[in-house]
Formats: sequence, structure tokens, C-alpha cells
Amino acid sequence: MNKKQSNVIILGSTGSIGIQALDVIRMHSDSFRVLGLAAKDEVQLLREQIELYQPEYISLADKESIKKLGELGGSGVKKALPGVEGLCELASLPEADIVLVALSGAIGILPTLAAIEARKRVALANKETLVAAGDIVMQEARQQGALIIPVDSEHSAIFQCLAGEARHLHRIWLTASGGPFRDFTREQMKAVDLEMALQHPNWSMGPKITIDSATLMNKGLEVIEAHHLFGVGYNEIEVLLQAESIIHSMVELQDGAFLAHLGRPDMRIPIQYALTYPERMESPVERLDFRTLGAIHFGRPDTQAFPALALAYEAGKAGGTMPAVLNAANEVAVNSFMQRRIDFARIPLLVERVMEMHDMVKQPDLDSILAADAWARVRCEELI
Repeated sequence: MNKKQSNVIILGSTGSIGIQALDVIRMHSDSFRVLGLAAKDEVQLLREQIELYQPEYISLADKESIKKLGELGGSGVKKALPGVEGLCELASLPEADIVLVALSGAIGILPTLAAIEARKRVALANKETLVAAGDIVMQEARQQGALIIPVDSEHSAIFQCLAGEARHLHRIWLTASGGPFRDFTREQMKAVDLEMALQHPNWSMGPKITIDSATLMNKGLEVIEAHHLFGVGYNEIEVLLQAESIIHSMVELQDGAFLAHLGRPDMRIPIQYALTYPERMESPVERLDFRTLGAIHFGRPDTQAFPALALAYEAGKAGGTMPAVLNAANEVAVNSFMQRRIDFARIPLLVERVMEMHDMVKQPDLDSILAADAWARVRCEELI
């Protein structure tokens, strides 16, 4: 008897997470089938993925990109869907079993909600969705009975450590490598350039998340994400530097016991777990050998040198529309840094200024969150 394949939608297939997810699916092609792929405007790479994985549906940012794709030759795709509406349609296809949301930025909110409303399993690699709209997304998931499996290595680790232990949770310990500048002072930060910031010591990731890791904003966003995913107060979420990225996160239980998730710093492990849960399968990742590891080092993050982490805690505790503003301003600031329009040290300063300017809505609906997101982008751009 043949095992039924799970139909997978990958939103963000041309990004780092999407490419690694396809690597996992290729290894387990008897268990998973690519039903749909979505990209922004990376037409050539998407065309190559279509050739390899034969999806029935694709989505691109606009009709012009879809036209360019068509000019590259026949693909066998049933339907090409443009824009955010196309992402939402892709995420809610009746045939889909799993939707991997690997989009970058707040654009992931609406497709994630569409997948939840269609009661799909959501493998969530888009932290901005929970940062900006976590209350709404998690409430909708509870109402629909939809399963959200986090793909971030840290949240995947916590999800696994809490299996059967959630009622005993005392504190979450989110680990962070500290990025390439973990030992830098505030003065040294002023000399950081783009090339330096893109050299993460442990992980291979997309440029935006790599910059966020360098400022520690990524860890701050993960704090907010953990608050929503696991229903834990901000005072019960600690950030711990773990230089080798071997411990992906830990939970501290009421009796003083700690449970930690360890493994090589390879995103294919949490990606695969989100696809196979509650089962486990062989992975393409090289095994961790403790005999050659040598040591694991810990430290406390310096919020004077890395103010972005403190800003994220502040935004999370404020709640309402403030996390959406934090996220949107950071996206604009990081993009400006990657365009060499601002210095590295100015990223958190811009975010802080936009947060100070914001008239927060305490209990926002989705329209208020999206409006706050748009407002913050305009304000941040004006400050630049």
C-alpha cells in the first residue's frame, strides 16, 4: 500500500528557508509533494524550481513577473496568481495539507491567516506575522483548530522541549549566537559596514535576517514571537548568548530542571520537523559529534551595545500596535542600511524614534495593525 503524500505549499520558495525546504522535500519525495510555490520577483530561480518540482500553482508579486515567467517557456503550471491575493489563494487551496510561510516581512500576515482559516497545518518561518499580529493570529488558530508549527530553530526547540511539559513551564531561555559583533562595544559598532554585518559566524540565512541577527533585533522579534506561541509573559522569557549555536533554546521547569534542544546550526532540521510532526525522519544534516565539540560558551547580551533587543522587549510589553511599528520601522531601516543609505548603528535609533512618535492603539483589529505598519514605514523613510 502506497503512503499518501502530503501536498505542500511554500510561500517564499526562492529565499533561504524555501530553498532548504525544497532540499528536505527532495530527500523525502515519497512523503511530500510540492503543490504550489510563491516568490516575489526571482523569476529565473522560480522557473528552475518549477522544472524540478512540477507544482500545479505558483504566485509572484505582480502580473509583470508572471509574464516574464511565461516568456521563459512552458512550465505545466495550472494557475499563476499575482500579489497578496494570490498568496492567500495559494495558502488556502483545498488540496493543500501543509503551508510553509517563509516570506520575509509583514506581507506574511494575510496568507498565514488564510491558511489558518482554511485549517491547514502552518509551518511558520515568518516571525513578523506573530510580532505584528500575534494576538489575532493565535486566536484565529485556536478558533479554527489549526496547527501552527514554528520553523525558527529557537521556537522549534521550545516547541519540542515543551511536549508533555507545558503545564510545568517556569521560564523560556532563548539562545542567541550574538551574531558577528557579540563582543563589540558601542564605539566599535560605529565602524560596522554591510559586508561585515552579512558575515554571520554560524548560520546561512537571507540578508535581512542576517542583519537582524547582527543588531540582535532578530532575537527581540523572537521574544515577541515566543510570547504569542507559548502564552508566556515577557518577564519569563530570557535571552542567553550561546556562541556556538549548538543549544537552540531551553525551557526551565518548575522543579528546577532544564530541557534543552541541541543540534547542528542547520535550518533543515526545524524545517523538516515542521513538515513531519509528530513523526521524525532521516535528515540530510550532518550529525553532531560531542567528542569534537570541545566547549559550549554562554554569556549575557549587552543591551547598551545592542539596543534593538531592549526596544523589542519594550514594544512587546506595550502591546497593541507597537510591535507592528517596531517591525515595520526595522524593515525600512535595515533595507536602507543594505542600500548603504544609513550607518549600521543608526538602525535601532530610527526604530526607537518611530516608536516614540507612534500613538498606539491598545486593542487593534487587523486593519489597525496594517495601518500602523504602513504609518511606521512612511515615518521611518521620512527620518532617513
